[in-house]
Amino acid sequence: MLLAGCATAPAEGLVFGVLGDTPYSEGEVRRLDALIDDINAERLDFVVHVGDIGSSKLACNDAWLAERRQQFARIKHKLVVIPGDNEWTDCKDPLARLAAWRKAFCPVSLAVERQPGEYCEHMRWEAGAFLFITLNVPGSNNNVRFNPGETARRMQAVLAWLDESAALAQRKKLGLVVMMQANPFITLPRDGYEALRERLRRLGETYGGRVMLVHGDTHTYHDDEPMPGLRRLETWGSPIVSWIRGAVDGGELRFGLPRY
Repeated sequence: MLLAGCATAPAEGLVFGVLGDTPYSEGEVRRLDALIDDINAERLDFVVHVGDIGSSKLACNDAWLAERRQQFARIKHKLVVIPGDNEWTDCKDPLARLAAWRKAFCPVSLAVERQPGEYCEHMRWEAGAFLFITLNVPGSNNNVRFNPGETARRMQAVLAWLDESAALAQRKKLGLVVMMQANPFITLPRDGYEALRERLRRLGETYGGRVMLVHGDTHTYHDDEPMPGLRRLETWGSPIVSWIRGAVDGGELRFGLPRY
């Protein structure tokens, strides 16, 4: 089921999958097909692809998006896809490519709440005593080098959605899981992630270990605490094709080792 709504799962029964930064080649497409078979063999409440569904040479065209949508339709679980830099900010006409991505992958089910306005990729849903939210924060320094005006407009929506969701999670006494494509701990001149890192720092301090960031982008597996109170999971990426199983155990969100 592609981009369907995620029903609330009991706190101790939630099980889901995460993957990202794949497939980047025809060989990885075939390996992803085998991985989907493994994913389908599990009982999962939902699966999230955190972005980069192809290399920048491949993902900047409608045909590749259509092929990935068809491939992801093989996943029998509810699926959420987040845009990555290879699908839009690294393309020759980024805004046109983001529009194409939205046409292919923005959710159609009202069971997933979306931020009002143009950013239909900003979603949230409650499951297993956690509030999951998605943000359009891509790699390549968040597009700030090539189009700072676009970055400023989008980040206004990103931070508003994050703040609103954090307040909602606090009111409902839920943990907060933030999912996006970029690794915001990669800092470059004219830093595109500074404001977001500051928000995450404050959330980590406020929530005391009840905030988690899930991302891709730099293709290196991490399960660590880059800031006090903020846990971070980064998925493997190309050339490694894998997925990670997450589950609630004893009220805590726990992740297994990557599965290939």
